[in-house]
Amino acid sequence: MKDSLSVIVLTYNEEKNIRACLESLKLLNADIFIVDSGSTDATLAICAEYTANIVHHPFENYSLQRNWAFENLPLNSNWILNLDADHRLTPGLATELVRIFDQPVAGDINGFLISRQTIFMNKWIKHGGHYPTYHAILFRKGFGHCEVKPYDQHFKVTGKTQVIKYDIIDIITDSINTFIARHNHWATLEARYQFNKLSEEINADGVVNARFWGNPIERRRYIKKQYESFPLFVRPAIYYVIRYFIRLGFLDGPEGLIFHFLQGFWFRFLIDAKIYELRKAAKEEAQ
Repeated sequence: MKDSLSVIVLTYNEEKNIRACLESLKLLNADIFIVDSGSTDATLAICAEYTANIVHHPFENYSLQRNWAFENLPLNSNWILNLDADHRLTPGLATELVRIFDQPVAGDINGFLISRQTIFMNKWIKHGGHYPTYHAILFRKGFGHCEVKPYDQHFKVTGKTQVIKYDIIDIITDSINTFIARHNHWATLEARYQFNKLSEEINADGVVNARFWGNPIERRRYIKKQYESFPLFVRPAIYYVIRYFIRLGFLDGPEGLIFHFLQGFWFRFLIDAKIYELRKAAKEEAQ
């Protein structure tokens, strides 16, 4: 049987992004599913120009929304590509996916790792260890799921994966204000997760393994685990120095300075500050 592809796109008030996302899929012979969580702008009207497969489901968090889609959408294809509305396939990736699914995929391959080109203030952030960053967004139906975590979720694939050399374009923000608001929210989620991980037993089933000699996603998770072992407030400073100076983040220019400082230092310092606040509150409550 010839392999076939379904694309799942999550949306919420994405009228600025969704058309470019869906246009980038035109080359694919794929079923497109939109999972919307209550858009009030023109998002759904734009989506209706490209697909009739539009479903509505309340958003609790990214993991639950993705896994709900896998379990409830009428997916007739045997491969699933997962996108957000601010993602676009590069022409090279679209062409490569057509080539891959024009013939049966090897039976021992259950997923593909695809890197993202992070676009910040209309600038591709290429340095500081931020590219390539691989994600298992394409996998065989029934062989992948999203980690149940409040933040920094990855898709976990059961079985062998293969790297695709072409990229997804990721437009990560429309303004500094939006960037800061989102990262403040994510910092709260990550701080609670790290705090709870140290103070109580957390079920680690279904999450990506942390392995230095594993695939690129597992290696990244291993490095993050090492990062978390360093003292609060020290680790964001060390990480920023490594990222901006040693890994040449400064080559990304003024946009890179803003991005690497905000995402590489400020965001992680904010996480540590929130962890410290949680620890202090817990200590005071215990006393």
